[in-house]
Amino acid sequence: MALHFDAEEYTNRLQRLTARMREEKLDAMLLFAQESMYWLTGYDTFGYCFFQTLVVKADGDMVLLTRSADLRQARNTSTIEKVEIWIDRVNADPTMDLKNLLSDLDLLGCRIGVEYDTHGLTGRNARLLDNQLQSFGDLVDASTLVGRLRLIKSPAEIAYVEQAAALADKALDAARPLIAPGADEAEILAAMQGAILSAGGDYPANGFVIGSGDDALLCRYKSGRRRLAANDQLTLEWAGVVAHYHAAMMRTVVIGEPTNRHRELYSACRETIQAIEMVLRPGNTFGTVFDTHARIMDERGLARHRLNACGYSLGARFAPSWMEQQMFHVGNPQEIEPNMTLFVHMVIMDSDTGTAMTLGQTYLTTTDTPKPLSRYGLDFIDL
Repeated sequence: MALHFDAEEYTNRLQRLTARMREEKLDAMLLFAQESMYWLTGYDTFGYCFFQTLVVKADGDMVLLTRSADLRQARNTSTIEKVEIWIDRVNADPTMDLKNLLSDLDLLGCRIGVEYDTHGLTGRNARLLDNQLQSFGDLVDASTLVGRLRLIKSPAEIAYVEQAAALADKALDAARPLIAPGADEAEILAAMQGAILSAGGDYPANGFVIGSGDDALLCRYKSGRRRLAANDQLTLEWAGVVAHYHAAMMRTVVIGEPTNRHRELYSACRETIQAIEMVLRPGNTFGTVFDTHARIMDERGLARHRLNACGYSLGARFAPSWMEQQMFHVGNPQEIEPNMTLFVHMVIMDSDTGTAMTLGQTYLTTTDTPKPLSRYGLDFIDL
């Protein structure tokens, strides 16, 4: 069995979850988020794109309902002892199998929490679930319950995040010698991903962002590559990944002579992150972080060019996104606590002048000053 943590770690997580379930008066949880199942048991797959759920009772009993393709996956990667299989067939309704399973677990008429807000539960399957269980018990949206437990990282989790951060630095080390006029984005991207994989890291939960020229103003992955011009800009967002734990970074690199606008936007990015470092500590909230970002950007006349969020919590995540649920956006009351791993990013996209500038890195929160996990710092990168 390939587990990334010891038995005590998984036992503690189950105890934390069941304690919270009792506080919320939940008799059981239906976990559909793959990261929830992975955090709780080690279960590691991409089969979550089909219907599967981990039933967790308040007494700690667990049963996985999944397809036959994932039976051995669960056996080899998790602490799950009970696995039930629903059969692939025409017009299959696995929620009927789930209702029978819940009945066998003596959960008829009980209060059951459901992780609705996840890519592990499609809209169609959610409708089937509700139709099947509406008269079976009291279904409660518990989408954020496990996510909030996962916000605080254990020492063993932090060790993986720190390893991931070291791999993120290695990726930038691999990219920098290749970034030059005439360079192919494909070779840069291959070098970055190769540096992580060859060091024992994992695929990221979403594709690395790479774009130059006009596409440097994009902050999502897109297909298609180009060669860098003599005077150009290259935006990169990537993450080191170990045991699915992510440590992200973001940079816009200028090829040739930086324009005054590049330098102006970089100055705004750096000033804002340094101000955020002063509030990225206990006593403040995720909303406080965003307010700091918005205030400085808006004072510099950049309201139209900034985003409506400036980062988020990171951890063990699965496709299609390495972002956790908690984000730095307006009004988020989530308190900052020690031992969170948080990605702070500045993204300024000035479409009027065609100028891009980004700056971002992952931090580990402490009882006071946050700890940057990259050795690169916040220096401007120009070539």
